This record gives sequence, C-alpha cells and structure tokens, in this order.
Amino acid sequence: MNTWKSRSSEPDLTHSMAGLYIQRMLNSPAIEIERLTVTRGKNTVLPDLTVSVPTGSVTGLLGPSGCGKSTLIRAIAGIQIIESGSVTVLGGPAGRPAARQRVGYVTQASSVYPDLTVMQNLRYFAALTESDEQAALVAVDDVGLADKMDTLVGDLSGGQRTRVSLAAALLADPDLYLLDEPTVGLDPVLRRDLWQLFTHLASQGKTLLVSSHVMDEAGRCDRVLLMREGQIIADSTPDELRADTGEDDLEQAFLVLAEGKAA
Repeated sequence: MNTWKSRSSEPDLTHSMAGLYIQRMLNSPAIEIERLTVTRGKNTVLPDLTVSVPTGSVTGLLGPSGCGKSTLIRAIAGIQIIESGSVTVLGGPAGRPAARQRVGYVTQASSVYPDLTVMQNLRYFAALTESDEQAALVAVDDVGLADKMDTLVGDLSGGQRTRVSLAAALLADPDLYLLDEPTVGLDPVLRRDLWQLFTHLASQGKTLLVSSHVMDEAGRCDRVLLMREGQIIADSTPDELRADTGEDDLEQAFLVLAEGKAA
C-alpha cells in the first residue's frame, strides 16, 4: 500500500516545493563569473572574463600551461584576490563560509600530510567531515590506491599524492569539485578510471570543473572551456567543437581556434 496516498487527498505541497527547488538548482549554473579581472603585478592574468558552468556536469577547463587555468580555479574557490568582477558559486559569493563544505578543491600541489600513511590521512579527513572508516575505504578504492593504503604519503609519486587529495575531497561529498590537473602523471588506465569516476559523480548531480593541458581529455567532458592567454576562446561541447572547426581531433580544433583568435 502506498501510504503517502492515504494520508490526504490534497497535493503534497512540501514534496512539490522540494521538487521545484531541486529542478531550479539543476537549471541554475553552479558557477557564474561576470567580468572577472585578475592582475599579478603589472600583468593582467584574467582580462574581463565572463563564463558559467552548468550544474550536474563534467566541464573541462583546457589550455596550455600558464594560460590562467589555476588562477581561475582559485578565484572560484574564493582564495584569489580579484581586481574586479564577480564570482558566484552555488548561489552565493565564492569563498563564503556557508559554502566551504559544499566545495571540494584539489590543487596541483598535494594537500595531505606526507608523514602519515594514506589511510591515516583519510581517517583524519573522515573525522573532519563526520564520515567513517568504510567511507575512507571506499574513497581509497575509488582513486585506485587500495594497494597503497599503508604507505606513507611522502613515499608516493606526485600523481599518487594527488589521488590521495582527491580521496579526501570525496569524503566530504561536496556539490562542486574543483580539480586542478588531477590526471597529471597518471598512466592511461588510471586516467580512464578517474574520468569514469568523474562521470559517475556528475550522474549523481555533482558538478565538476576539471583543468588539464592534455587536449585529448576534452573528449571525456560534457562541456569544454578552451582557454588561451587568460581568455575563454571556446565554450561548447566536444561535438560542437569538432563541427565548428571541421576537425575531428580536438587538439587540432584548439589550434584552429587559437590561431583564429591570434589572426
């Protein structure tokens, strides 16, 4: 018997309102950036940049090293001093205390403790996020480090340390993941497995912004932001990129766009 039907013949307004709220959140961008300018010394790193990132998607932020990807991600995380413009994250200003638990930021530099083992790190972060031992075991398996759980983080490679940081972020179960080059230094199998994890998280309504300078990773994204010299030169799906440039290879598509902007 469906007990929810027998409680009342009136519409369930609470359920309806909750559904409308969820639908509105899914239709709203997770990240909205308006006319963002960031300077470093006399150099303008991000010049008057406007872009948005849809909720519940894997968006790739791709471009060559030094083009401003990490600066943009820091601005979204709320830890970058900005000259002007606005950065709205999950409905409010970037970096506000109320949203910190909802944003998982994995930097290029390891953010875990080198003198602790992988599992000791994850138990520590599990305690901070009120998770448990089982959640830590799932997270370490998700990032492909089950065989390294008793190894000191300081003895791991750079790519492995990044994966420990990603596992720590998974424990918090954030709504938004900001992942700065998480696949650098990984072999093709591990890269494939991590991208499968990213796709799975997006299918659960999570939003992922994943930066990379490896252009073939664009094909794994729902949407692609191509960046060059602090500017977004393309904001489209991989298929749209191919159609717009007439190139099947996404690296060639980027070159077509980059050269067109420079001309």
